[in-house]
Amino acid sequence: QVQLVESGGGLVQAGGSLRLSCAASGSISTFVAMGWYRQAPGKQRELVAAMSITGGGSTNYANSVKGRFTISRDNAKNTVYLEMSSLKPEDTAVYYCNAGSLRNSGSYRYTDYWGQGTQVTVSS
Repeated sequence: QVQLVESGGGLVQAGGSLRLSCAASGSISTFVAMGWYRQAPGKQRELVAAMSITGGGSTNYANSVKGRFTISRDNAKNTVYLEMSSLKPEDTAVYYCNAGSLRNSGSYRYTDYWGQGTQVTVSS
């Protein structure tokens, strides 16, 4: 089984910085990608940043966070980070860690795993 545990959320003023962490445990060797999503009240969950695990560590960012957020991974700690800087009130949301798992037991099966979410609030 897979478990993702986020930490690092909180309240910060506009222009400030935060670092989110996502500690993974379980069938980590099956991961093909990890990322961060966010969901603001009344809005759909959206991709913030993602990193390929099997594709050389390539990354992808939402246009709204490019140049301000950085996703990274510490393999030794099985942890993915989201460094957020120059935060804006519109970054306020619950941030979720995501891991995509691909297993081959006769046929390929892809599964998305989610953390419980961590609240980020940016005050103006």
